[in-house]
Amino acid sequence: MFDSRPLAAVALTVSVFAIAVAFQKVDPAPIADPGPTLVTTSAPQYWKGNLHTHTLWSDGDDFPEMVVDWYKRNGYQFLALTEHNVLAEGEKWVDSETNATRKSAVAKYQKRLGEKWLETRTAKDKKQVRLKPLNEFRSLFEEPGKFLLIPAEEITHSYAKRPVHMNGINIRDTIKPIDGKDAVETVRINVRQVNEQRTKISRVMIAFLNHPNFGWGVRAEEMLLADELRFFEVFNGHPGVRNYGDAQHASTERIWDITLALRLGKHKLPLVYGLATDDSHGYHEYGIGKVNPGRGWVMVKAPFLTAEAAVKGLEAGDFYSTTGVVLNEITRDGDQLKIAIKTEAGVTYKTEFVTTLKDTDLTGTAKVIKDKDGKETPVTGDYSADIGKVVATSNEANPTYTLTGKELYVRAKVTSSKPHPNPYAKGDVEVAWTQPVVP
Repeated sequence: MFDSRPLAAVALTVSVFAIAVAFQKVDPAPIADPGPTLVTTSAPQYWKGNLHTHTLWSDGDDFPEMVVDWYKRNGYQFLALTEHNVLAEGEKWVDSETNATRKSAVAKYQKRLGEKWLETRTAKDKKQVRLKPLNEFRSLFEEPGKFLLIPAEEITHSYAKRPVHMNGINIRDTIKPIDGKDAVETVRINVRQVNEQRTKISRVMIAFLNHPNFGWGVRAEEMLLADELRFFEVFNGHPGVRNYGDAQHASTERIWDITLALRLGKHKLPLVYGLATDDSHGYHEYGIGKVNPGRGWVMVKAPFLTAEAAVKGLEAGDFYSTTGVVLNEITRDGDQLKIAIKTEAGVTYKTEFVTTLKDTDLTGTAKVIKDKDGKETPVTGDYSADIGKVVATSNEANPTYTLTGKELYVRAKVTSSKPHPNPYAKGDVEVAWTQPVVP
């Protein structure tokens, strides 16, 4: 049919139609806003962290930024700088030419962070470098879901010349160590200080006992009676802490089992969890006998990477300690304790399930020895070999233990055939410890 309208009118109609079609193509109907995406992980995962670290803020030999940089570059996801009786805050300067190590540290620091970051001065004819506090450098390293710094302190004290050191994790204010009437009360009162700060500021934090065999500082009998204590270092990477004990002194693992057995079977007290840490001080020379990073850490299961989530994971016992062995999963399914080991080609694994049965004799024999000065001093006593007994062994990648109900607790130790790359002691291989569970 012929359109009798003028050609101009027809052309206008076609143009308007074409524009409308074109507009529809380039500007479709708006789509509903899906809202912001989640910034947390979708499910709990294991996060790698070290809870015992020193820098130039106390008796370490490197700048805090360099220490943090080492841990981040080596795959850690959280780190606590635990200086002796101080938090890394306020004004602090250190001499820059004390010795060859300090000179090297300053040179590396400047090369890594640049001249503009380095702050220097001369005081009393000595060249000095300013130590940056945590709040100045943490933003250089922290990344959501990737790396986190947790404020902490090593509460460094002693009782009768026996070292009693404790770490406060995620604290806000420096804690001054307090004397107790004996070693038990010294542990209790300083744990209590952390707990009181936690209550006061409504912030989750924990305290744990460091290296009980350092200076033979804390015996099993003292650990088990310090009822507020929930964590201790079963492994510490410092070569002077005597993890393995000696002919007269129990190892830290033996101390752990005695403490667990007597707490649960006699005193009706809570579990104590075992941590692995570095206690690192030296970052320029590596090898056996040096106080290096990378020897022991914790893997904490949490849904996201925050200080609060990490601390809550520790409190729940939802973590394992390791010097290198990686576990994909630890699960409790009814009466079954299941472990999944992340195996490596050419490496073998032995899992030992360790327990103390409820009918075990828990009576110990007090033990006193003479120190190097001839003075008599008490040490962890002698107890039945059935305390901390290996009741099952597996060489499988997915070992399982079925609890019978006769156990006071069960924990597992996984030992690999892989030599540690920078061992605490000659001949060490990589190991992992799970936390004790009760039937």
